[in-house]
Amino acid sequence: MTRLLHSLLLGASLIAAPAVAAPRDTPEVQLQKLLAGRTAGKPVDCISLLPSNSSQIIKGKAIVYRVGAKLYVNEPRSGAESLDDDDILVTKVFGSQLCSIDTVNLVDRSSRFQRGFVILGKFVPWTKVKTAAK
Repeated sequence: MTRLLHSLLLGASLIAAPAVAAPRDTPEVQLQKLLAGRTAGKPVDCISLLPSNSSQIIKGKAIVYRVGAKLYVNEPRSGAESLDDDDILVTKVFGSQLCSIDTVNLVDRSSRFQRGFVILGKFVPWTKVKTAAK
């Protein structure tokens, strides 16, 4: 009986133990992986939103905008520490361009409440490195 009780307690403690999450890459490593095989261009003040396909948040660091085959990395001048990869980006744009003076509101995906904002910096274009044909 004692052996059965011991086995039940051991099983219950294993079930109740918190799951160990796999370590998550740092924001720098996430950005390096995303930009692998690309080279940086000269930073620009604005990007056109018309051909923009998507955006991705690098938690606490940057917003990456995909415009065609090019990636534009924006490390905000203010508020970058508030970036969370589960946020919804809400941007009020006047015209068809997003510029380094614009602000982006951060909305919590679950509650739909605004939880902060960032002031954008310059946009650094990253293009794929062309390999020589053999």
